[in-house]
Amino acid sequence: MPPRKARDPLVLGGVIGDVLDPFTSSLPLRVSFGNREVTNGCDLRPSQVQNPPAVGIGGDDFRNLYTLVMVDADARSPSNPTLREYLHWLVTDIPEATGANYDILYLGNEIVTYESPRPSVGIHRMVFVLFRQMGRETVYAPGWRQNCNSREFAELYNLGLPVAAVYFNCQRESGSGGRRMT
Repeated sequence: MPPRKARDPLVLGGVIGDVLDPFTSSLPLRVSFGNREVTNGCDLRPSQVQNPPAVGIGGDDFRNLYTLVMVDADARSPSNPTLREYLHWLVTDIPEATGANYDILYLGNEIVTYESPRPSVGIHRMVFVLFRQMGRETVYAPGWRQNCNSREFAELYNLGLPVAAVYFNCQRESGSGGRRMT
């Protein structure tokens, strides 16, 4: 597999390396909170992400099923991420071709309920990772949220490399600035 280019936002943002191994996206993934679509490296405040997002998965085969994982790559703090990765959400059995107008909570199986990000220190990368499942009901909830590991999780359930990923930056409401990609 060719390495991801240095200008790839997942590489620039450190998601490739800190959370994921290099992979090639093979499916469109759309995540939006209200009318705000998540793009790699965008800034969203806790007040904007209180409720689970709408998620659309491209493709056209409802027989293919996916697992969506949302983690905080910088839990407890970006300078000392001792709880990396903190699991905020886990939905399994999501059919392909959900498009932007489908509710994955209706179509999929929410294994770990959505917990809205509330960073107290620094700017946190909230990462959505999409894996293709081998079959229905083959993925189970880990026993904890903190120190979840996307690589080990994928290996445990034979999910392989991600098929898509996207992340946003989140900091407390009174914080200022954001990560800058050059």
